[in-house]
Amino acid sequence: MTRVKGGPQTQRRHKRIIAQTKGQRGTKHNLFRRANEAMMKSLWYAYRDRRTRKRDFRRLWIARINAAARQNGLNYSQFMHGLKEAGIELDRKVLADMAVHDAEGFASLAEAARSAAKV
Repeated sequence: MTRVKGGPQTQRRHKRIIAQTKGQRGTKHNLFRRANEAMMKSLWYAYRDRRTRKRDFRRLWIARINAAARQNGLNYSQFMHGLKEAGIELDRKVLADMAVHDAEGFASLAEAARSAAKV
């Protein structure tokens, strides 16, 4: 049997990887081996940072809630404990948005948290 080297398939695979690294600096966008390394690294960064983004946003929301709660005479843990005691189930994303855009609504939540936690 004759040997099949798979030239067209290899060429298509190389072309696809070179296309994925368009915009990279240096030889990373036109030499296959360097492009493949850059592509693998960038895909790993994308996978990792999809998880990191969730952590970063949670930290930002907590910082915003804490700042707004302190303006209303509570700290973050007292505020969240008071909300839990009052039976108010809003997630941190919504609370942070209220802290930035709806100060009056957040103040009413803080008052409800204060009265429920008896702080």
